[in-house]
Amino acid sequence: MVSTQLNIVIPTLGRSRALNATLSALEEQSGDFDVTLVLDARADPPPDLRLPVRVVRAERPGASAARNAGWRATEAPLVLFLDDDIVAGPDLVAQHLSWHEAHPEPQTGVLGRVDWSRRVTVTPFMRWLEMGIQFDYGTIGAVEVEWQRFYSCNVSVKRSMLERSGGFDEVRFPYGYEDLELARRLSHEHGFRLLFNRAAVAEHLKSETLESWRRNLTRIAVAERRFTELYPSEPAYFHDLFLAAAQAPRARGRAARLAGFVSPGFPWLGRVVWRSFDVVCRQALAGEFLAAWEAAEPEVRAA
Repeated sequence: MVSTQLNIVIPTLGRSRALNATLSALEEQSGDFDVTLVLDARADPPPDLRLPVRVVRAERPGASAARNAGWRATEAPLVLFLDDDIVAGPDLVAQHLSWHEAHPEPQTGVLGRVDWSRRVTVTPFMRWLEMGIQFDYGTIGAVEVEWQRFYSCNVSVKRSMLERSGGFDEVRFPYGYEDLELARRLSHEHGFRLLFNRAAVAEHLKSETLESWRRNLTRIAVAERRFTELYPSEPAYFHDLFLAAAQAPRARGRAARLAGFVSPGFPWLGRVVWRSFDVVCRQALAGEFLAAWEAAEPEVRAA
């Protein structure tokens, strides 16, 4: 029996300092929904939660297994995936529900927007992450967007599409490229289309630094290499980005030092400063990424 219209699935390792803020924001939402918090198979015992939510544990480690366990925990026809550091805006749930009501066809999903939280200080490096590295919402100009925009931190889909596809690939893509791999299968095999609702907004309650993000490099490199081995027609986005940086002359970074004072949209100077800052950041990360790429064992072969 279907108890609610929408199941909100939140995977967690149980260590997010933002988790209670994430859950508290959902308490303020309107609409017919419930929340499933999914503990990673390796996670500590359930955290001290301030709000009652359904708690399940994934059988395998990784975000893919956790999300699969979450959407399978109920029979709700709609599934909204959030991360455990994503704090919903006042009408996030209502926006997702209304767009699915307007687009009831199984093939349509809804992408919401994520901005940095107003509770954190947004550094130039964090702004750089918004420019096609971690997210790329700023360049979206249309309502219907490519499957490559399937950001699983704030996206909703029909349960029937997850059932048809089998959900996330827990074995080959446990954490890293798991959302893009699912989106590609949904698009190519099941006619999936993704709509961007910029009013379905949430905030990312987390700070990032170059050093903290550096810890993602090996995971991303391994996952992207697997992805491009499985789908040879798809570009190696990060590999090509970092390879170009590594092959370019070493940036002096003089203009990049102004990134904290000059916005990317500032006439002329903004382009100069942020072009320089982009090269500086990519070159700072390129060596480790490319080394991890080369060291990764090929695990997936194209059919």
